[in-house]
Amino acid sequence: MADRRRSEEAVVSASAATIEGLLRARLGEVSRSIQQILAAEISELRGDSQLVELLGASVEGNIDTVFHALRYDIPIERVEPPTAALEYARRLAQHGVPSNALVRAYRLGQQALLDVILDEIRAADLEPRLSLDVYERMTTVTFRYIDWISQHAVGVYDIERDRWSENRNSVRAVRVRELLDDGEVDLDAVTAAIRYPLRRIHLALILWYPADVNVGNELVRLERFLRELTESLPTQGSALFVAADRVSGWGWIPLGVDAAPTVEELVRRFIAERHDAPCVALGTPLPDVEGFRRSHRQAENARDVAIAAGPRALRVTASSDPGLSAAALLGGDLSEARAWVRDILGLLATNSDNDARLRDTLRVFLQHGASYKAAADELNLHFNSVKYRVQRAVDRRGRSIGEDRLDIELALVICHWFGPAVLWPVDDGHATTDGIRRANRSPVGPGPGPSM
Repeated sequence: MADRRRSEEAVVSASAATIEGLLRARLGEVSRSIQQILAAEISELRGDSQLVELLGASVEGNIDTVFHALRYDIPIERVEPPTAALEYARRLAQHGVPSNALVRAYRLGQQALLDVILDEIRAADLEPRLSLDVYERMTTVTFRYIDWISQHAVGVYDIERDRWSENRNSVRAVRVRELLDDGEVDLDAVTAAIRYPLRRIHLALILWYPADVNVGNELVRLERFLRELTESLPTQGSALFVAADRVSGWGWIPLGVDAAPTVEELVRRFIAERHDAPCVALGTPLPDVEGFRRSHRQAENARDVAIAAGPRALRVTASSDPGLSAAALLGGDLSEARAWVRDILGLLATNSDNDARLRDTLRVFLQHGASYKAAADELNLHFNSVKYRVQRAVDRRGRSIGEDRLDIELALVICHWFGPAVLWPVDDGHATTDGIRRANRSPVGPGPGPSM
C-alpha cells in the first residue's frame, strides 16, 4: 500500500512539474495578464505609471517563486521573498496607498493564477482523478505562499509607512499636496509654510533615477541636483523640492517673465553637460497658483510618457515637445493605444529599424502638410528619397493615407513617443502580412499610393 501511495504521489509530482513547466514558458504573458486584472480591479493601484510597472515586476517575481517551490518541493518557509514584491509594498506605503489594497491585490492575484493553472490542467487532458490531485497540490502550495508572502509584504509596508512618515519633511509635503488640489488657498499662509514664492511664474519638474541605476541617497542627490540647476538659471527665488517617493521627487523653479521663454533650452543644456543627471520631466512655465498646479500636471504627463518609452526615452522629456501632450492623453491606457496603433498602421507598426525610418519620414511629411520638399528639408534628405519612403510606408500600411489622415498622424505620434511599447515585435507572429490579416480580420491589399 505504501509503495502504491508513493507511486501515485510521484505521478502527481511529475504531472504538476509538467504543468508548471508549461506555465513557466508563458511567465511573462501570465504575469502581464494578472497585472492588468489587478490594475483594473483595484483603483488605488492605477495612479502612477512607475508603480504600475513595479506591480508587474512584483507579480512576476511572486509567480516565479511559487513555480520554484512547486518544481523543487521547497517548503514555503524556506523561500526568499521576491525583491520586487517587497519594494512594491514600500512604494505603496510611500505613496499613501492603503494597506488593504495590497492585501486585496494578493488575494485577487492568487485567484487569477489559480484560474490560469486550472486552464492549463484542463488543456493537458489528464485522467480526471489525476487532474484533481495535481490541482489540489498546486492550490495548496499557492495558498500557503500567498498567506506567507502577504504577511511579509504587509510587515514591510508598515515599517516603511512609519519610517517615511518620520523622515520626510511632513509639513511642507502635506501643504504642497494640499496646494495641488483644486481648492481655495491662503497664498500668504501657504507661501510661508512651504517657503516658496507662489506669486511667480513656475516651472514644474519631476526628477527620478532609472530603475537600473542604484546611486544611493537618491532623494539627497535629486534635491542637490535641483538646487544646482536652479543656481544656473535666471530665477526669482529658491527652488522647491518635495519627495514623491524614495527614488523620485517633485520640483518647482520660480521664474521671471523674461526667463520663461528660454528656460527649457537652458535646462536641456545644463543636463546635457552632467553625466550624473537624473531623468527630468518638465511642465511649461505658468503663473500663480493655477500655473503651479497645471505645470506639475504637465510634468506628470511627460514623466508617464518617458516611463512608458523605457530605455529609449530621452534624459529630458518636456510637455512642450511636439505631440507629447496628445501622446500622454492617448497613452493613458497603453494596451488600448497599442491595439489602436496596430489597427491603424498595420505592418508599418513593426519594431524594426527600417519601419522606424519609414514612420519618421511619413510623420514629418504629414506634419508639413504632405509637402515632400518641406519634409526633405527637415530630414536632410533628397526630395526623391522622401517620396520613395512615403510610398514604402503606404505600402507597408497596406492602404492609402487619404481617408484617415488624422488617425495616422496620431498613431505615428504615439509610435514616436512610446516606441516598442506599442509596436509589433519583429519576431511576433502578428508582424507578418498573414498575422496582420488575422489580427484585423480584414484583407490587406497592396493599397494605392499616398492619395490626399
